[in-house]
Amino acid sequence: MAIWIGFITLIFIFLALDLGVFHRKNEIVTTRSALRWTGLWVTVALSFAIFVYHAYTQGWVANPGGLSGREAVVLYITGYLIEESLSMDNIFVIALIFNYFMVPKEYQHRVLFWGILGALVFRGLMIGIGAALVQRFDWMVYVFGALLMYSAYKMLRSGEEDINPGKNPILRIIGKFYPVLKQFKGDRFFVRLPVKDRKVWAVTPLFVTLMVVETTDVMFAVDSIPAIFAITTDPFLVFTSNIFAILGLRSLYFVLASLLDKFSYLKYSLIFILFFVGVKILISHWVHLPAAISLGIIALALASGIVFSLLKASQSEEQAGS
Repeated sequence: MAIWIGFITLIFIFLALDLGVFHRKNEIVTTRSALRWTGLWVTVALSFAIFVYHAYTQGWVANPGGLSGREAVVLYITGYLIEESLSMDNIFVIALIFNYFMVPKEYQHRVLFWGILGALVFRGLMIGIGAALVQRFDWMVYVFGALLMYSAYKMLRSGEEDINPGKNPILRIIGKFYPVLKQFKGDRFFVRLPVKDRKVWAVTPLFVTLMVVETTDVMFAVDSIPAIFAITTDPFLVFTSNIFAILGLRSLYFVLASLLDKFSYLKYSLIFILFFVGVKILISHWVHLPAAISLGIIALALASGIVFSLLKASQSEEQAGS
């Protein structure tokens, strides 16, 4: 329990330093700054693998699967890579949401910060529920596997036109309780407006954007949580790999936001990863695929999507220039 408390405390210290020290002012996040932060979060996430090794070697955490330190590290890195790759699809949708609500660039970091804080809570709850279900009902793994394969099919058939932030039901729910302003009020989520002889609370478009981002993340978690359970059901590895992937999402967004149109093949890498993990979990009772092989396949799929996308973008630029 002490390890869990220590890890959660460390995460909240990171977040407090991020918003309270390093990003106190509302400024446009430059690509160079985002690259530095992305590198920092990836370094922290991979360095945590050293702690994972010692934690499972020395028995600092519960180890129901009897994992060795090396096995735990491979599972942690595989889980982190899956969650990080699936979060890229989330980035595409976040960019669409920001464009739809015309969120000024200097306020986007604030929305992502609070959005990720909410995502940490929701992911923690969903991981806890998922772990309890898997431990209580063995057949739940088949549900997760089928869900991942359906998600792959749905992603294959979907396009940008299928995603409409304006149809998010959260908009109607908010409108029933608060007046919704049409203009931004700086970085504020709520403002008080005079109505006759009293003041009432109203929400700004920035708060509406935040709520749409939050509800969208919950839908993405339906894909990502079963995906990590296909790799390992160890609660500590599932939780830590998921959380580190989420922490890096904000800076990764600002790195990729201006390059989204260049990653045309990345979608197919994500589809393959979802399909592969879904098949892996469905056949897990008959065929055991070593974690190291799963890690290699997932890394190769992700790298292939990125490389082929950049090659296509480069060829398109050359054709446009000729």
